[in-house]
Amino acid sequence: MKIYFASFGCKVNRYETDVMAQEFEKIGGEKISSPEGCDVCVINSCTVTANADADLQKFIRSVKRRTPECVIALTGCFAQAFPEKAAELGADIITGSGKKTSLPQLVQDFFLTKNKVCEVGIVPREFEPMSLSHGSGTRAFIKIQDGCDMFCTYCIIPFARGHIRSKPLDDLRREAENLVRAGHRELVLTGINICCYGRENRLRLVDAIETVCAVKGDFRVRLGSIEPEMISDEDIARLKALDKLCPQFHLSLQSGCDRVLSAMNRHYDTALFTELVRKLRTAFPDCAITTDIMAGFPTETEQEHIISMDYIGKIGFAKAHVFPYSERSGTKAAEMNGRLDSTVKNRRARELISAARQSALEYNRKFVGRTVEVLFERETEGKPHAGHSREYHLVKVPNNGEASWHKIMKRVRITEAYAEYLVGVDADGRR
Repeated sequence: MKIYFASFGCKVNRYETDVMAQEFEKIGGEKISSPEGCDVCVINSCTVTANADADLQKFIRSVKRRTPECVIALTGCFAQAFPEKAAELGADIITGSGKKTSLPQLVQDFFLTKNKVCEVGIVPREFEPMSLSHGSGTRAFIKIQDGCDMFCTYCIIPFARGHIRSKPLDDLRREAENLVRAGHRELVLTGINICCYGRENRLRLVDAIETVCAVKGDFRVRLGSIEPEMISDEDIARLKALDKLCPQFHLSLQSGCDRVLSAMNRHYDTALFTELVRKLRTAFPDCAITTDIMAGFPTETEQEHIISMDYIGKIGFAKAHVFPYSERSGTKAAEMNGRLDSTVKNRRARELISAARQSALEYNRKFVGRTVEVLFERETEGKPHAGHSREYHLVKVPNNGEASWHKIMKRVRITEAYAEYLVGVDADGRR
């Protein structure tokens, strides 16, 4: 059975898709790199934006045109949030957010009966057992948490992913041990809202981080996106003691204007955000603060956009993911007056991107002349060695024909800085 896997959206979806691929391996499934010639196309969908929905529909049409006889199994957030629309796309098997690991059995049943399956239902309250044992990359993701109860006014995810639920610490430890044993040099803890980790069991995110950092081996630990209001002084003190933790903190901002944050139902203001950044930089000097920023939220005025843009420079983000607001039916923001024209949203996004790029350049220039630890990931003939620092800089080193540096950590002295990457030389004397 030849299977093509397609993952749309966030790192959580990528992790889940890798787990599903391992589950199909157990029944003899062969993962292939193109939809052409596949027996089954497994699609893990995203619905965070209207563009994500459009991309999904376009992809399914393309698969049907290129490989009309293949079985299409559609799972994930789009299927969960909009099961009726999912059925209209012509998938043979549809599941929601809680039955991803059951897909191999559903596919086998379909081949026997040829009966289409739609098993969406409600999102389960228990964490779906998932464990990744190996992968091919330098970096491996671990999904530690699912669901969100925050109900930001623009977001459909609470309806697609359900209530918060967390991976048990013992399961997390075993998965981390397996991935380190398989040769991964960096583990990234990810989830829908990882700051809610363990809330149902009186645990905190830092408990999960400490559990992974306690695993024996030469590897680093990185965090996914975290919510600013959920990091306490005690958390920071405990994080500071963890040598394996990378000093990069992705704090989801969304807007640098307090009125807009309130309209979004975000649970912090810029004063809290600024103070958290100060505390993190005190504990982790020159740590990377990265973020997400939305352009053109309904009712956002031009002056509020300028305030948000100025805030980027005030904080000095190492990197910012900027995106225009996308209306999602079923959310409160979709019912607000004052929705903005796409040309306004796109123009504001471009301006925010420009401000973020300047901020990144200023941050990166601080590292010229310094030595950083780089985990090398990419090896392409004729191209520089490339990898990421602990602060998540992309770092390039000229390749003078050395043996592969893949999965090797090296000390690199930085000689040049650009907004997108740094350039350096081997600090131990070899270029």
